[in-house]
Amino acid sequence: MVKFGTGGWRAIIGDEFIKSNITLLAQAVADDIIENNAQETGIVIGYDRRFLSDTAAVWIAEVMAANGVTVHYIGKICPTPLVMYGVKVMGTRYGMAVTASHNPAEYNGIKVFIEGGRDADAEITATFEERIAKGVTVKSMSFDEGVKAGIIKKCNLYNDYMDSIISMINMDIIREKNMRILLDPMFGVSKTALQTILITARCDVDIINDRRDALFGGRLPSPSAHTLQKLASMVVEEGYDLGIGTDGDADRIGIIDENGVFVHPNEILALLYDYLLRVKGWRGDVVRNIATTHVLDRIAEDFGQTCHEVPVGFKHISGKMEETDALIGGESSGGLTIRGHIKGKDGIFASALLVEMVCVTGKKLSELLADIYARYGACKMAEFDTKFSLEKKAELHNILFNEKKLPVFACEVEKVSYMDGVKVYFKNGGWIIARFSGTEPLLRIFCEMGTIEDAENTVKVMREFLGL
Repeated sequence: MVKFGTGGWRAIIGDEFIKSNITLLAQAVADDIIENNAQETGIVIGYDRRFLSDTAAVWIAEVMAANGVTVHYIGKICPTPLVMYGVKVMGTRYGMAVTASHNPAEYNGIKVFIEGGRDADAEITATFEERIAKGVTVKSMSFDEGVKAGIIKKCNLYNDYMDSIISMINMDIIREKNMRILLDPMFGVSKTALQTILITARCDVDIINDRRDALFGGRLPSPSAHTLQKLASMVVEEGYDLGIGTDGDADRIGIIDENGVFVHPNEILALLYDYLLRVKGWRGDVVRNIATTHVLDRIAEDFGQTCHEVPVGFKHISGKMEETDALIGGESSGGLTIRGHIKGKDGIFASALLVEMVCVTGKKLSELLADIYARYGACKMAEFDTKFSLEKKAELHNILFNEKKLPVFACEVEKVSYMDGVKVYFKNGGWIIARFSGTEPLLRIFCEMGTIEDAENTVKVMREFLGL
């Protein structure tokens, strides 16, 4: 069974992530390419460091080659944003990256990208699911035969990708500052590109957790305050200016400031949007998902811009950015992009832009964040995730979405939205959302309030109401 969620198709290895399903999806994509006479421009295929990723990429390439679809095959581990860049610059109809991003080690998956290099939307992925459900006949040829026939073309996009980022970053000012940066790829794929860009800017870069480890060191390959504890302690102990963590496929970031404090992705987004508007003098709206900070709304209003709210899933962010010509778009899980770069999240580009911001302003990250909160007010987020049985999921779904019941909150409610999950907006500017994850069997609760205590207490009210 192949079922797409908010971030591509993800499944447990050996359960649903198996060769037969992988090749079924590849054939469905190949059939679409053939129907649209796009065999010659073809498809870009890349993969990350997860178990089976390299093998699955070969299986996909073999199906494409047997169908006469030109394969631009990135023949070594690569960041997901590099695949998106390849789709953009090579003008292919699709790109496929074998990755489960930040999911636990037992997962793998496939992200599909469309023309221009952005995430395939729900309408497109639904057509693949429908093709598979109706039945497709899988064709395949050996990888070596495909290479010999010239249908599978091995390509190296690293240099062009890195140059495209360098062209958008003020490298000269970074070179003047002699930044000391500690990078944690979390056993993923960011090392080559991000280290090269930062060293080119004359930063002193050290790296931890850069070997291949299919179990990701026993941690979730998602940059958070919990998973970046080693990075945080080393930044303080060894006097680094900044710590940068990237998730398994390098499309999301987590930042540690000079004091060893985890800077929440919400705060990173606010810092960068304010920097682009206030310091660089650029203009444009901002797009955030429904579970991302409303500080962005305040910054946008201050500069006469608009903040657009969309469902979770970067495909919604990139789609709305394209529609509104927005300047920046991002999400509370650490993914962001800006106008002029690829139309999907890129942790390597975001890291480089953040380093530029620190160097151009001449302020430490903690000082810049204090400035943001002094101007726009403090916002703190509390989060809670829980797994559930099928029976519990049905119960939760019935309470929240059929009966539409909610607890009695301490704050006065302004409105309730069911655009994606259930989100309660409070009159004091805070909010809380409960929604089912589109990538894992989890119920997620996010709450943003003026203090962490208020946020945690509001989450507690929701949890007790739902019996969690």
